[in-house]
Amino acid sequence: MRTELTYAATLPANTSTAVLVPGRDQLPQELFSQDELDYINRQLELKSTLVVLNKYTHQLYLVLTEPRKKENETHEALRKAGNTLHQRLSADKVDTVVLLDAADAEAALFVAEGLVLSNYSFQRYKTEKAVAPTLKSVVVTGVGVTETQVTELSNLLDAVYQTRDLINTPPNMQTATQLSEQIQEMLQDTGVEIEILDQVQIQSLKMGGLLSVNQASDESATFNILEWKPQNATNAQPVILVGKGVVYDTGGLSLKPTPNSMDYMKSDMSGAAAVAGTLYAIAKNNVPLHVIGLIPATDNLISGKGFAPGDVISMHSGHTVEVLNTDAEGRLILADALHFAKRYNPSLVIDIATLTGAAARAVGREGIVMMGTADEMLKSELKLAGEAAHERLVEFPLWEEYQDHLKSEIADLKNIGGAEAGAISAGKFLEFFTNYPWIHLDIAGTAYLLSPDSYRGKHATGSSVRLLYHFLTSQATA
Repeated sequence: MRTELTYAATLPANTSTAVLVPGRDQLPQELFSQDELDYINRQLELKSTLVVLNKYTHQLYLVLTEPRKKENETHEALRKAGNTLHQRLSADKVDTVVLLDAADAEAALFVAEGLVLSNYSFQRYKTEKAVAPTLKSVVVTGVGVTETQVTELSNLLDAVYQTRDLINTPPNMQTATQLSEQIQEMLQDTGVEIEILDQVQIQSLKMGGLLSVNQASDESATFNILEWKPQNATNAQPVILVGKGVVYDTGGLSLKPTPNSMDYMKSDMSGAAAVAGTLYAIAKNNVPLHVIGLIPATDNLISGKGFAPGDVISMHSGHTVEVLNTDAEGRLILADALHFAKRYNPSLVIDIATLTGAAARAVGREGIVMMGTADEMLKSELKLAGEAAHERLVEFPLWEEYQDHLKSEIADLKNIGGAEAGAISAGKFLEFFTNYPWIHLDIAGTAYLLSPDSYRGKHATGSSVRLLYHFLTSQATA
């Protein structure tokens, strides 16, 4: 269920309000009686960062938002303050809250971001005892923000909600074909053009990676092409986003264990969902940038007709791959999409995938592994976007020697390396199919959480949507 985020030029009367103050010396005296000010000061002396006043017709919340040493750290602290405020609003069963920045700054936008993301709830399949979030509406006011800023943020957070919904959808409700239909429905009336290639078209393109992973399935694979091309696009060559769309991954014959592994593999299409969510956000906000999304989609199941360790397959590029592990399937379908991307003469290609457990083990759920061949300026700008969204990037090297990990005795390359540098050898495999500026994002650690983490919540997080949106909007205005 969507949380409405709107702007108001003036403070609505008798509505629960959260007043944001960066320090004790900036308390808005006109909002409080002397007794209330005395109470607030006593609470602040006790190191409280959230003070609640019952006004009988509504609640009044004072949120202390002291700045940190770095601006991005302050913004993240504000998002977390939004999460803390959400817990209290839920306990008080508040359905509408107004955010007012007493310092006339933009703090309310970041608190709103954390608050709205914290209010996400996936209850589509609940039939009994479903308790929807009490909070329905968040209103931002104050001279430090504009209606345009609030509308832009609202569309971005809506994109994150819809991305989370796609990822949280169970696999029996989301075949590759159903994922394509869900993305079509999501992007309806946004101006994003969608073309869905079916099994016959995929076969005609000789996408051997996608077809091999799909072999064991009774459901057809799909290849989705999403295109946002506004008339005022500032780029002559498109930016392409490639998302891994494995709607369910058993590991194939290289079978995954079930606990805390296969049972959560509905999330293996998080990259695909992030691409769709990002296209939704830039289209809703009319970002003047030509962006194309490519989503190869299939499940990776087990049957007598499935591909097997030891097989040699021919890719869309014409190269051959020795398959030594059928659970390294994401790189196979991405490789076909990366080669397909060459036909657009892109200025940059970014792939997003829950690709390796090695990436998750290396940086945990706190960061995203990045590697690529794009120039240092583009990578630096993407890292800055990651800092702005607090979806931080850790760059791994792509040294030439890592290609040796993928040498095959009977094919052009094999689909796995050795026990070491697993995330990097996966990246080197993808690099083999590129000839343009390219960046790989491995979101295996951040896409789906098994325990709550502040405003990211539990389960699907929508990882990389806000990061990519900030990056693409910076490119549109560069």
